[in-house]
Amino acid sequence: MTTLTVKIDNKKTEKAVKAVLDALGLSYAEDKGIKKAQEPLNNAEQAMFNRLKNSFEQIKLHQEGKIKLRDARELLDEL
Repeated sequence: MTTLTVKIDNKKTEKAVKAVLDALGLSYAEDKGIKKAQEPLNNAEQAMFNRLKNSFEQIKLHQEGKIKLRDARELLDEL
């Protein structure tokens, strides 16, 4: 099992992240008030962070109507 700690300051973003975790069937727990020393990310963790950040930015742009995301059929056709 892997534990991932995510710090979110924005309530709207927090709700969106929780919805994504629920949709993926992942469990989560809120840990308020406990602060731990943050370790730097290794290369694999940094790469995953960058991909997730990019994905969330694309979702935000799509919700704002600035870009159009591919649907599942287009993705499967490309494969």
